[in-house]
Amino acid sequence: MSKDIIANIKENVIQGRKTKDDVGIDDSLAGTPGVVELIEQALESDVSPQALITDGLTAGMEVVGEKFSAKEYFIPDMLASAEAVGAAMDILKPVLESANVETKGRFAIATVKGDIHDIGKNIVAILLKGAGYEVHDLGIDVPTEKVVEFVREEKPAYLGLSALLTTTMTEMDVVIKALDESKLRSSVRVLIGGAAVSDEFAREIGADAYCADAFSAVKVLDSYQQKN
Repeated sequence: MSKDIIANIKENVIQGRKTKDDVGIDDSLAGTPGVVELIEQALESDVSPQALITDGLTAGMEVVGEKFSAKEYFIPDMLASAEAVGAAMDILKPVLESANVETKGRFAIATVKGDIHDIGKNIVAILLKGAGYEVHDLGIDVPTEKVVEFVREEKPAYLGLSALLTTTMTEMDVVIKALDESKLRSSVRVLIGGAAVSDEFAREIGADAYCADAFSAVKVLDSYQQKN
């Protein structure tokens, strides 16, 4: 029973079906329970939340990532799957908290000052939640002072900075320098991403990593987990 429902959750993530009203990539599952209904059924059947996340949600998104890399899926397809995972994590969050399940680490993410683009940031936040991280989304057009204050007060292990524009990517450098001046830089690993930036730019400004997309962000953070 638990294996069947977990496999069903994985397939519905791949199909990008949040609820039974969604058709999905193809119409083979139309009218059947989506991720939300399946997660609720699984919890009622006492299926382990960790198994739902690892073998259902995360495993499904790994397939989506492979399809995206192979250009079989496009951004709307990936976004539909990510939204399904996000809805599932909203249901699972209180269950995980009540069970005192430890997260892999606290991750803060923000689109830098002057930039209002949020699709990429939102996908990263959703996927990292599904991968077991505690995610704090600081929003778009976030002033450097707010980022520094959050790092000082909340002490996240990781900070993600996003910028889509060449005119705003320089704000990432401003944030890193501000963290350094506040003697906070050594306390947090900084990951950058967005259409405007690159691995070379990450090295130039002293970021810890450049993430080409949401899937690479998960891989980078998980690699840090293995080193800890």
